[in-house]
Amino acid sequence: MKYAFSFLAVIALILIAGLGSQIPGMHYLFGVAIPYLAIMLFVGGFVYRIIQWAKSPVPFSIPTTCGQAASLDFIKQDKLDCPTKTSEVVARMFLEVFLFRSLFRNTKSEIHDGPKLTYESSKWLWVFGLLFHYSFLVIVIRHMRLFIEPIPRWLTAIEGVDAMLQIGAPTLYLSSITLLIGLLFLFARRLMNRQVRYISLNNDYFPLVLIFAIAVTGILMRYFLRTDIDIINIKNLAMGLVTFSPVIGAKIGAIFYIHLFLVSILLAYFPFSKLMHMGGVFMSPTRNMANDSRAKRHINPWNDPNIKPHSYAGYEDEFREFMVEAGIPVEKELPAAKDEV
Repeated sequence: MKYAFSFLAVIALILIAGLGSQIPGMHYLFGVAIPYLAIMLFVGGFVYRIIQWAKSPVPFSIPTTCGQAASLDFIKQDKLDCPTKTSEVVARMFLEVFLFRSLFRNTKSEIHDGPKLTYESSKWLWVFGLLFHYSFLVIVIRHMRLFIEPIPRWLTAIEGVDAMLQIGAPTLYLSSITLLIGLLFLFARRLMNRQVRYISLNNDYFPLVLIFAIAVTGILMRYFLRTDIDIINIKNLAMGLVTFSPVIGAKIGAIFYIHLFLVSILLAYFPFSKLMHMGGVFMSPTRNMANDSRAKRHINPWNDPNIKPHSYAGYEDEFREFMVEAGIPVEKELPAAKDEV
């Protein structure tokens, strides 16, 4: 099974961090060296991928269109699905990035007796995809308290909303639960849907399993293994990493090093995986271009100026004899032979 490798890989990473961090002298490797290396790979890889995409030629206007294009004045244009202005493109991108607009219109197809092909609206993927991404965002924002001193009010406000139900002690964060729910749905979808399961690869399962392990270790630290860690030492280490003066306290449990190591693996893996859709969505010409090919002529800037355009008339003049022999219709007939005149 394809997902077995992902589980084995994540288990191996957990064992490496759990056992390795207990070896005397290895705390610096797992607490400082590996996080710094992961951050450099993340930033360097992210910038490299964006630059490579930016350098890729886009010679033609190829936006994805799903509605009425700009035409006659009395025909209403769909400005979001067929934008012709920069402001309309920005609005389209905003809805795509923050509300997953294209995913909202997700449909599923089924074959019934007849045979009869039907299409139905399917909003579940949109709901759980939105749930997962926003939960992940809130958790990342919440963790900023470890790197900022004093903690700003807006960050405290976000934490207050996330913990508004006041369940248990310490307070249960809603984003921790919704993140797990979203992950479980996305993973189950790849197993239960045979079409999705068929096209899923190891690099589709691995990020889901890795993020799930990160979430579980974080929940274990906060709610079940609080006596095994010292939050003050963790805060000092986080502040030290930001200020390039890391200090590792004496009492930081193995569960923290496992959590930090898995996060480092995710950061290092991010730029070289499908997770780069986070940056790639802004570089997609099918989304960031205006559909103005009717109003503006798009000329390929990479055309060699020494190569003259070859019109169809010129093409036919060059190959008319061969086209006639092959039975291909031509606009002009071959000139009569001299012996026929």
